[in-house]
Amino acid sequence: MAWNEPGGNSNNQDPWGGKRRNNGDRKGPPDLDEAFRKLQESLNGLFGGGKKRGDDGSGRPGKGGGFGLLGIGLVVLAAIWLYSAVYVVDEQEQAVVLRFGKYYETVGPGLNIYFPPIDQKYMENVTRERAYTKQGQMLTEDENIVEVPLTVQYKITNLQDFVLNVDQPEVSLQHATESALRHVVGSTAMDQVLTEGRELMASEIKERLQRFLDTYRTGITVTQVNVQSAAAPREVQEAFDDVIRAREDEQRSRNQAETYANGVVPEARGQAQRIIEDANGYRDEVVSRAKGEADRFTKLVAEYRKAPEVTRERLYLDTMQEVFSNTSKVLVTGNKNGQSNLLYLPLDKMVESGRNTSTPPASTSSSSNEANARAAVEQQQQARTRESR
Repeated sequence: MAWNEPGGNSNNQDPWGGKRRNNGDRKGPPDLDEAFRKLQESLNGLFGGGKKRGDDGSGRPGKGGGFGLLGIGLVVLAAIWLYSAVYVVDEQEQAVVLRFGKYYETVGPGLNIYFPPIDQKYMENVTRERAYTKQGQMLTEDENIVEVPLTVQYKITNLQDFVLNVDQPEVSLQHATESALRHVVGSTAMDQVLTEGRELMASEIKERLQRFLDTYRTGITVTQVNVQSAAAPREVQEAFDDVIRAREDEQRSRNQAETYANGVVPEARGQAQRIIEDANGYRDEVVSRAKGEADRFTKLVAEYRKAPEVTRERLYLDTMQEVFSNTSKVLVTGNKNGQSNLLYLPLDKMVESGRNTSTPPASTSSSSNEANARAAVEQQQQARTRESR
C-alpha cells in the first residue's frame, strides 16, 4: 500500500521521514504530481485554456489542456522555422534566392531572411580563387606523345549563371579544360611543348577555355593557366633526353660559330677599310706630287728661258747635292796639276760619328760635311773649266 493512501501509513510520515501536519502540509520535498499540475495550469492560463479539471474533480485535464499543448507545439515549430529562415552572408560570399523554383534575387553580405519551403537559397564564396589540376598524354602536331600537366585557377564572377545555367559548372570546366588543352597541344610541335613554348601555350589555353565557359554561361572566370614542365612518356624518356641533348649541342656549336664570325668579320672589314684608305692616300699623294712636279717644271722652263746658264748651273748643283746626300762615299777626280789622283772622303764614317753624338754636334757635322762636298764640287768644276780653256 502507498504511503500517502488513507490508512496506509500509521505513523503519518512520508518516505523522507517528514511528519504530516494536521492541515495536510508536510515537511520535505514537494509532491511531483502537484508540481506538474501547477505547471499545466500556468500554461493553460497563458494559452487560453478552459477548465483545468473535470466536473467530477478527478484531476484529469479537460479540453483546455489539449489546446495548450497544441500552442506549445506551434511555438516550437515557429522557433525552428525562424532559426532556419534567418541566415548571414559573409563578406566574401553571395547568395542566390529562388522563389517557387524561379530566380528571385542575389543577396549580398549581411543578415538576411528567406521563406522556406517556398524559397531556396544557394550561397557560394565569390572571391576565393579555386584551382583545378589536369594531366594527361597528348598528341603533338608532329605526332609525338607528351605528358602535359597544367593548373587552372578560377573564381565565380556571376553566381546566378553558376547556379542556374549549368547543372555541374565545375565538371563542365574540367571538360572544357581538357578540350582546350588537346586543341592547343595538337597544333604545337613537340620541341615547343617541351622547351620555350609553354608560356605561349598557357595564354592560348586560357583564351580558348574562357571562350568555352562564356559560351556555356557558367559564371566562371579563369584567372591563370600554368602549364608545368612537360615530359615524354617514361617508356621513351631516354630517347627524348638524347634528342634534347643533341639539340643543345647543336645550339651551342651554332652560338660558338656566330661568336667567331662576329669577331672575325668586323676585323676583316676593318683591315679592308684600312687598305682602302691607304690606297686612297697613296693615290692622292702620287697625284699631288705629279701635279707639283709638273708645276715646278713649268716654272723652271720659264726661268731657264730667262737665264739658261745660271739655271743650268743651279740644276746641276741641286742634282749633285741630291745624289751625294743619298750616298755614303764621295770620289773626287782631278786636281790643280791635272793629275788623276782619287781623293777619298769617308763621309759614311762621318755620318755615323755624327749619329752617335748628341743632336747639336750631329747637325754641325752634317753641315760641315755638306760644305766639304760643295767645296769638292767647286774644285772639280774649276778643274774642268781650266781644261776647257
